[in-house]
Amino acid sequence: MSSADLIRIVSRSSPMALAQVERVRTELAALRPGIRTEVVPVTTSGDRWMGELSKLGGKGAFTKEVDAALLAGEADLAVHCIKDVPADRPLPAGTVFAAYLKRDDIRDAVIHPGGLTLDEMPTGTRIGTSSVRRVAQLAISHPQLECVPMRGNANRRLEKLDAGECDALLLAVSGLERIGRTDRISEILPVDTMCPPIGAGVLGLQCREDDTETIEAVAGLGDAAVWKEITAERMLLHVLQGHCNSPIAGYARAERDGRLSLRARVFSPDGKTVLDAHEWAGPLDPATLGTSVAVALLRQGAREVIDTIPH
Repeated sequence: MSSADLIRIVSRSSPMALAQVERVRTELAALRPGIRTEVVPVTTSGDRWMGELSKLGGKGAFTKEVDAALLAGEADLAVHCIKDVPADRPLPAGTVFAAYLKRDDIRDAVIHPGGLTLDEMPTGTRIGTSSVRRVAQLAISHPQLECVPMRGNANRRLEKLDAGECDALLLAVSGLERIGRTDRISEILPVDTMCPPIGAGVLGLQCREDDTETIEAVAGLGDAAVWKEITAERMLLHVLQGHCNSPIAGYARAERDGRLSLRARVFSPDGKTVLDAHEWAGPLDPATLGTSVAVALLRQGAREVIDTIPH
């Protein structure tokens, strides 16, 4: 760290990313009033590219430049949406997650200008989403609706909706909360209809692993229950070797009594194949739970489903 009282936070320059950084700054100011923070904005290749993410190397497209700034010592802390951090390969050498913040809403929301729910939409309604996870699950629950590719940050997607490029959108509730646009929500989907992505609603704080000063400064922002949930979820993704085009969904839940469960699903993109696993940890540690659920899915044929999807 450049000095004991300053933490430089690297962030993508999108409104969503900056809102996430503001949350961290606010929580850190309350926890450690003596520490100042400043923002180091970067524009990532993922932000610049509007084509398919898989052609750019997947979700890592949003984290590469952020990682580089951290490793080069240009910043001390990175704030990531955990759902955007690839789990099929380890974190960049020399970096570590120091804390996972308290989890936000993990559900998906429907945005329709007329306030319609999915059930009320007429056949052929165009739903803007580039998420294979959402496309697969919509094919199961609402096959009469049509998905059209839609990239860009949440604000940009709302603009595209208003410009008529689609009839409705699916966006994360937590993202809409962060940018103050929950007024646009027509329906919040239950997790049974739309299982969330791994790491949904969680912000992770990444530091250089030798920077004990910053790690100690921010570790107190972490939530112990979320640490368990994310450890299980990311191990599941790691064992499945899921990439950014894999329709893998799932979430862990840490109960107040300390018990931990993990529900996970793997879909074919057309929604015709659905593999499902749900286990309780009992005495298992979170990583073992993640491994166990992944193995249950592999026994059902998850490897073949994931490997037949181009990425």
